[in-house]
Amino acid sequence: MWDPGEYWRFGDERSRPFFDLLGRVGADAPGFVVDLGCGPGTLTAALARRWPEAEVRGIDSSAEMIEAARALPDAGPRLSFALGDVRDWKPDGRVDVIVSNAVLQWVPDQLDVAARWAGFLPAGGWLAFQIPGNHEQPGDRALRELAGSDRWRPMLADVRLNRQAADPAEYLDLLARAGFEVDAWETTYLHVLHGDDPVVGWYRGTGMRPVLAALPPVQAADFLAEYRARMREAYPAADYGTVFPFRRVFAVAVRR
Repeated sequence: MWDPGEYWRFGDERSRPFFDLLGRVGADAPGFVVDLGCGPGTLTAALARRWPEAEVRGIDSSAEMIEAARALPDAGPRLSFALGDVRDWKPDGRVDVIVSNAVLQWVPDQLDVAARWAGFLPAGGWLAFQIPGNHEQPGDRALRELAGSDRWRPMLADVRLNRQAADPAEYLDLLARAGFEVDAWETTYLHVLHGDDPVVGWYRGTGMRPVLAALPPVQAADFLAEYRARMREAYPAADYGTVFPFRRVFAVAVRR
């Protein structure tokens, strides 16, 4: 289960890559825009504000996220949300822009899924996605190491942790071969987080979610304590906050 409030504890940091992605989308007057993996809908609403004449729809597999999205004041006939799996989503008509922000890392065979999305777009259609690529940073590495340790492996052996981005060149090659003009790049953000153990809070809202969901409360607290100790060492706090590097990979493509 996703917690929209916990996810948006770092809303500014989580939304910045979305707007960097959107800044490279050159669609002028799309009729239908879809946000695959829309979460609580806050950023989907930004799509509706950018293209005020378009029908905008958000899709997410989390009932909690869709409930939060439908409660937004912007929601209405032109901005709607639906429960669904982005892996087998398909449009029921013409789609002009497909946006996906920080979702494909959860999807097996992400290249096949991205290619499937691209196949729905007509000439002039845009595909834009952004994926975390922080797999080798201490926060991700510690999560994998703890989950695979002797203590935790018996309880977490079946838990699927999120995957990470491929290299930008792989997305460029995939989409260019499909007939798209592609802009692919990567950025490492240096977020300055505030509060007690903010890196732990970041991961509780995303990558640690499957682990905590699989553990009883007492064991979940123990796992968090071990993880917290590692994060304090890996990301020491300064008087101005905790510096948290985070790499992300982007691809924006238009069918010419």
